Amino acid sequence: MSKCTLDAKAGLAALAVAVLCVSAAAQVQRREDQENADKTGRGSIRGRVVLAGGAFVGESVKITLQTLRDTISVIYTDSQGQFEFRSLVAGNYKLEVEGDRQRFEVTTESVQVFRGTPSVVTLTLKEKSSSPAVRAGTKTASVKELAPNIPSGARKEFDKASKATSEGKTEAAIAHLRKAIALYPEFVMAHNDLGAQLLGLGKLDDAASEFRRAIALDDKAFNPRLNLGIVLVQQHRFAEATTILDGALAQEPGSPAARLYAGLALMGLGKLETAEKNLKTAYQIGGAQFALALFHLGQLYMRTGNHVLALQSFERYLNDEPNAGNADQVRKMIAMLR
Repeated sequence: MSKCTLDAKAGLAALAVAVLCVSAAAQVQRREDQENADKTGRGSIRGRVVLAGGAFVGESVKITLQTLRDTISVIYTDSQGQFEFRSLVAGNYKLEVEGDRQRFEVTTESVQVFRGTPSVVTLTLKEKSSSPAVRAGTKTASVKELAPNIPSGARKEFDKASKATSEGKTEAAIAHLRKAIALYPEFVMAHNDLGAQLLGLGKLDDAASEFRRAIALDDKAFNPRLNLGIVLVQQHRFAEATTILDGALAQEPGSPAARLYAGLALMGLGKLETAEKNLKTAYQIGGAQFALALFHLGQLYMRTGNHVLALQSFERYLNDEPNAGNADQVRKMIAMLR
């Protein structure tokens, strides 16, 4: 196995965090963001949008970044409710959160950005009093995740876990999640987020167990299914990963993360044509955040002997991720292909 491939696996683990609900592995990305921010002297805002009960939003939400005078940028959350504004000058900003106006109020949140460090926020969509209740079976928020009978103590432990995660306190987050599950064993999101924490620590078998428990409790929950697929890819259990990720894509065909990992599982099975389609779709949907799909496309084209497309993929990858951990190795491959 080449050093470049090993480096790619490290990058793959970092990307996995971006699509996990609440993952200890996010610490790695935060450190990378901080290092990059230190170089530029700027900061960033990264966060996610959730429903009032803490469940993830199964639709894109408009996020507008403003100063006191101007609107700076408008973006939409991904299928996991996540968003990020990069390369921001230190100062005070306002985030305007706009979901489906028939269901949700437009809300605002003030955020202070510091030089050389990311600001991490969680934004809550507030339902209008006249709007209908959230239906069971929505993409990422299912009835069990939103169940009103979740004990208040379990909810409090879950909130403490989220706070500990944002502060990089992995062991504390795990402890709070275990308490939440002990108080309410059917707490789907707590099982999922505990699995995400364990995945971040490299405890793949334990992580898979938590994701399987979450799926057994609620087979409509998208995140545990995606996360289990990620674990199986990392374990090189490609056939099972393909089955699990096919199920995730049936729920969320527009998920760039599910497309990426489905592509990797198919590559592992040698089904390169279908893998190529999934990797291309992952990048088309996810953009620069999923530039790693370009790297794996480059590897795929190397395997098929298409050096022209391999070169193009590697060059686009470095254009999006010039400071990637495997950048030096990719540059060497580009030089070889030219």
